[in-house]
Amino acid sequence: MVVWMGLESRTDAELLRRSRRDPDAFVLVCRRHAVALEGWLTAQVRDAGLARELLAETFSEAWFSTGRFSDPGDGDARPWLFGIARNLVRRVHRNRAVASRGRARLGLPVAGPDEYGEVIDRLAADQMLGSLDERLAGLPEPQRDALELRVVDGLDYEEIGQRLAISAEGARTRVFRALATLRAQIERSA
Repeated sequence: MVVWMGLESRTDAELLRRSRRDPDAFVLVCRRHAVALEGWLTAQVRDAGLARELLAETFSEAWFSTGRFSDPGDGDARPWLFGIARNLVRRVHRNRAVASRGRARLGLPVAGPDEYGEVIDRLAADQMLGSLDERLAGLPEPQRDALELRVVDGLDYEEIGQRLAISAEGARTRVFRALATLRAQIERSA
């Protein structure tokens, strides 16, 4: 059992300093802000399960960066914790946007925020495209590699060019040709 005696009256800043030698002090900071953070995260990502994962990730990142906490003057860690959470939410939205753009480029349905979106997308894609793996395997290897780097990894053309040892324009051309080939295949099978 954790003993909080004497710690409850301490500011978050004091607890974070103390947490370097007493991890229970960090746990108290987390308890103070968990409900507000989880509510905010749930509103941002519209998925309670993902919000709980992001809450855990927020506290994990906070634990490893307690040395970077800067006391705003009132000893409150709430703005700092929400800043970490906000960065994680941005990352989730960015990853979702990359996935949605990739699906759209391939002519696949774009998932909604519900937990079944990915399963529905996969079923729809299987019906519409047959086996995507087979279609991708039919692409010339340089086009397939460029397309995967763009759509799956979300790299920009400059980064793709660096990875494939070609120019950014060459990377753009390969991705364009791969998408054109896939579109033609889809149109033939429709």
